[in-house]
Amino acid sequence: MAEVGRHVVETLGDASGILVFDPSAFAKKGTHSCGVERGWCGRLGKVENCQIGLFMAYATGVGQGPLDRRLYLPEKWAVDPARRKECHVPADVAFQERWRMALDMLDRHRSSVPHAWVAADDEFGRVQAFRCGLRDRREAYVLDVPCNTLVRDLKARRPPRRAGKKGRRRQVPFRRADAWAAAQAVDRWQEFTVHDGQKGPIRVQAVIGHVRTRQDNRVGPEEWLIVIRHGQSDASEPDVSYHVAWSSREVSLEPAVHAQARRHQIEQILEHGKGEAGLAHYEVRSYVGWHHHMTLSLLALWFLSLERLAMGKKNAGGDSTAGAGDHDADVASSGPHGVPDRPRGHRRAGSQRTSENLPLALTYGPVPAAAQSRRVRMKRLQ
Repeated sequence: MAEVGRHVVETLGDASGILVFDPSAFAKKGTHSCGVERGWCGRLGKVENCQIGLFMAYATGVGQGPLDRRLYLPEKWAVDPARRKECHVPADVAFQERWRMALDMLDRHRSSVPHAWVAADDEFGRVQAFRCGLRDRREAYVLDVPCNTLVRDLKARRPPRRAGKKGRRRQVPFRRADAWAAAQAVDRWQEFTVHDGQKGPIRVQAVIGHVRTRQDNRVGPEEWLIVIRHGQSDASEPDVSYHVAWSSREVSLEPAVHAQARRHQIEQILEHGKGEAGLAHYEVRSYVGWHHHMTLSLLALWFLSLERLAMGKKNAGGDSTAGAGDHDADVASSGPHGVPDRPRGHRRAGSQRTSENLPLALTYGPVPAAAQSRRVRMKRLQ
């Protein structure tokens, strides 16, 4: 996996790159696979027995690639010696919340991967301790948060003192992020092009505010609230997403918006991995076996990504796979939520099967007769 990560950085390395984290569920029928428990599985669209893996990816303007993977071990599993022994869980593996796992993975890679931002969905964005960990590491971030996040606008005018009262002036009250966004003047919203899509530029509107958040009666440090409106092609009401951002320097809206748009590239990695590289197709039960399978699948996925990049540069015509930019556009056009686990049998536009992606002439060494006959049949089908 370290070699895959090295090659990803060598190919995609960019000082403005993004480190992205995303959990993904893998449905399991039984209860013996390592770490399995009942939870929401987006691929099935319901609560089911599943394993959850945490993935780390690298996203730049050139494309995206996998950096790391780790199986989440629930607390009930971590404290059960019999289950640990049966699934060969290493002795040094203890229970960790997924946000702590993300920080560990970040510590492993951040010095060797050039990047400007860390991005993740609202599972991580709503955790104050995760954001604190990023600030301690001086890592700039743009993280999704729910629309009901309570924020205090630090630039808003404070309410007047109550009549006859002295002392400190009253603070600006906290309110929901969506209520704050609805109250912003029209001229405060700025428009940006985040991708060049297949049907033209994909544009969003965004507004930024200097805020503090409140959670569990605790007030956080100064951060930036960014609200983004994602326009819909059918002229319906735009989807709106909410994000908190921080940097050791003042946050500028445009680079933060572009960084947030790149977060969805990890969902594209996982979607392609499950559809083309067998990421979700395995029958291993052990902790080590899960990591072996994921490593080989991500290696295969990175190989396919390199082929996409190569074919995109050659511009092979209508039958070729779309380039990296087109795949990014598919993700961006999906709006703020993305498709982390697509339903069974569903294939998004622009996502083709492996046999269509790979050039027929790509082989290493002598070609067996059976393989030659398969190629002839494939050429005839094309």
